[in-house]
Amino acid sequence: MIIDAHSHVHDPVGTHVGLLDEAGVDRAVLFATRPHPERAADLAALRREMAVLDEAIGGRAGTVEGYRRAWAELDAALAARPERFIGFLSVPLDLGPEEIAATVEREVVGRGMHGIGELTPPPGRAALVEPVLRAAADHGRLPVVVHGSAPTTADDLRTLAALAARHPSVPLVVSQLGGAHWMEAVELVRDTPNMYLELSTAGIVFAVRLAIEEIPDRTLFGSDAPYGDPVLARALVERVTRPGEVRDRVLGGTIAELAGLC
Repeated sequence: MIIDAHSHVHDPVGTHVGLLDEAGVDRAVLFATRPHPERAADLAALRREMAVLDEAIGGRAGTVEGYRRAWAELDAALAARPERFIGFLSVPLDLGPEEIAATVEREVVGRGMHGIGELTPPPGRAALVEPVLRAAADHGRLPVVVHGSAPTTADDLRTLAALAARHPSVPLVVSQLGGAHWMEAVELVRDTPNMYLELSTAGIVFAVRLAIEEIPDRTLFGSDAPYGDPVLARALVERVTRPGEVRDRVLGGTIAELAGLC
């Protein structure tokens, strides 16, 4: 099974399904979102959507109430195409540890989600993820996905590795190959057994090849659609791998295990 390990709700949902069909992708991990760049018809509209994105990835996403509209969109997409989408749910990081634990139990586990994410701590404050990891540990191997590209810093990646080491039962996925800090991300994930590296939006082809060579059993094909394209993301993985077990794991086997699909 080919699984895109990183995508966001599209408007309309059918557009996303069409992209998956074109890429020959069976299913996709789906995250909630508030920005919708796929809606933009011109540069001014895109700027408005990207301003919302800047707030989200800068950790200015707000409280639970600010998440509810995005959660509702995610619920609708999952209900419309449950055979294609695998639901993950982000949680606010500005809550206290007990509130985070209750939110994970109610909104993630209670809704039947397969994991937590994509979390977007403010730059320099990746330590905010720890209560989420603690809550995830209380529910078995519930994977946690954290934004890895800018404005995430190299120090943030090192903090995430330290947190993962303190919570070894929780799979912690760094997205977007760690962005500009991809070499350090590869090293940190390689040396931390419960960390995984998702490969979307890579700007350098050999970065993907080296990541897969270093950590073949913990790298994940992803597109970050609508910011990336499933067709291109899959083609890149296939360009730098040979047919066989490693490619199969990267293209879906590993995320299927993490999400409890097998």
